[in-house]
Amino acid sequence: MTDQTPDTPVIEIRDLHKSYGDLEVLKGVDMAAPRGHVISLIGSSGSGKSTLLRCCNLLEDSQQGEILFEGEAVHWKGAGHSRHPADRAQVTRMRTNLSMVFQQFNLWSHMTILQNVMEAPVTVMKRDPKEVEEKARHYLAKVGIVEKCDAWPAQLSGGQQQRAAIARALCMEPRALLFDEPTSALDPELEQEVVRVIKALADEGRTMLLVTHDMKLAADVSDHVVFLHQGKVEEEGPPSTLFGSPKTDRLRGFLSATA
Repeated sequence: MTDQTPDTPVIEIRDLHKSYGDLEVLKGVDMAAPRGHVISLIGSSGSGKSTLLRCCNLLEDSQQGEILFEGEAVHWKGAGHSRHPADRAQVTRMRTNLSMVFQQFNLWSHMTILQNVMEAPVTVMKRDPKEVEEKARHYLAKVGIVEKCDAWPAQLSGGQQQRAAIARALCMEPRALLFDEPTSALDPELEQEVVRVIKALADEGRTMLLVTHDMKLAADVSDHVVFLHQGKVEEEGPPSTLFGSPKTDRLRGFLSATA
C-alpha cells in the first residue's frame, strides 16, 4: 500500500547507491520529482546522471537505498550486489508509468513509425488496437510527424526518429517521462526540433526527469536542477539560482566549461 497524498512525488530516491563491481557510481543520492515538475540532471560525463535515471526506471539494480513511485516503495530481495526487485508485477507497473526516451531512439527497424508507437500499449498493456491507433496518431501529430506514420525509421532524420520515440513514450500515457540525453546524438539543426517538443511538454505541466548536456534547455524548462559530481548531489536548486549564482567551485567550473 502507498501513503500517497496530492503532494507525494511521482518519483522519490532516498540514499541510493549503485556500483558496477568495485566502481561506485552513485554514492547516496537523494532526489524527488513532484507532480508536474521538470527536474534536470546535469554534470560531467561519468557523474552518474544516466545511471540514476536508469535506476529510477528499474533498468538497473541498485545496491542500497529506496526508490518510491507515487509513495510506493520498490520491494527488494537480497542485499548488496545480489539485491534485485522482488515483485515483477510491480516492476512492470512502475515501468509502464515511467516512459523512457533514450539517446539513440531505439526504434524497431522492421516496424513502421505508427507500429513502433502502438507496440507497447497493445502488447504490454493489452489495450484495444483501434483505440491505441487513434492515440498514436494524436501523439505523432503532437510531435509534428503524423505524416510519417507509414514510414520506416530508416527513412526519417535523427530529429524525426527522436520525435517518434517521444510519441511512443507519450502513447503509454505515463505518470512521468524520463529523458536520457535526448538531443546529444543530433546535429544542432535537428536538435532544435526535439528541444521544441520537450519545451511544449514542459509547458503542459508534465512530470519529467531530464538528463541533458544542454544547459540552455535545462535553464528554460526546469523547475529544479540537480548537479551531480562523482556520484553525489553536489548542488541543487531552481535554475535561476544554480545557473545565476552557483555556490560551489565544482559547479562554477562545470558551467564555465560548458558555456
